[in-house]
Amino acid sequence: MHLDVWLEHVPPTAVYAVVGVIILLESLGIPLPGEIALVTASVLAASGVVNPWGVAICAIAGAIVGDSIGYSIGRKGGKPLFEKVGKKFPKHFGPDHLATAERSFQKWGMWAVFFGRFIALLRIFAGPLAGALKMPYWKFLIANVLGGIVWAGGTTWLIYTVGKAAEHWLKSFSWAGLVLAALFGVGSALVLKRRAAKHRAAHPETSGGTPVPEPAPAD
Repeated sequence: MHLDVWLEHVPPTAVYAVVGVIILLESLGIPLPGEIALVTASVLAASGVVNPWGVAICAIAGAIVGDSIGYSIGRKGGKPLFEKVGKKFPKHFGPDHLATAERSFQKWGMWAVFFGRFIALLRIFAGPLAGALKMPYWKFLIANVLGGIVWAGGTTWLIYTVGKAAEHWLKSFSWAGLVLAALFGVGSALVLKRRAAKHRAAHPETSGGTPVPEPAPAD
C-alpha cells in the first residue's frame, strides 16, 4: 500500500506523528517520501479530517529537528561517512548525488540548506553535508529554521487553501449543475409537449381522437 493511501486509513491523531517522523527521518538523511506525506496530510486537512495547524507544526518541527540531527552526524562522520553509505546505497547516496549536492553548497553556501528543502535530493543531503563541510552552526540553523518554516508551513497552507477552494467550487458546481439539469428537464418536457400537440393536430386519426366530420355538400 502506498504511503498516501495508508495515511488516509490511519487514525486522524496519528497523522500528525507520522508526518513529523517521516519528515524528520528524511531530513536526517534517510530517503523517505517526506513531501508525499506532507501533501497527503494537507489534503486530509482540507477535507476536515485533521487540523492544518497541527500538520504544519509537526512538519516544521520534524524538518528542523531532523536537519539538526543530520548536521551533527555529518560533522562527526565527515565526508568518509558519505563514501561508506554511498557504497551501501548507491541509488540514493552515490558519488554523482554527492557531487551534485556538494556543488550546490559551494555555489549557494548556507542558502543551499534553505533551498534544499524544496529539492528532493538536497532535502536528504542538506543537514549531513552541511555538517561534513563544517558549515558554522549558526548559519546552518538560520537557513534550517527558515527553510523548514517556508517549505513545511508554506506547502501545508498552499495545499490546504487550494483544497478548500476546489471543494467550494465543486459544491457550487454541483448546485449549478442541479439547477441546469432541472431547467433542461423542464425545457425538454415543454418541447416534447408542444411537438406532441402539433402531431395530434396534424394527424387526428392516429392520435386516438375523434375526427371532425366534414359538412355535407348542399343540394
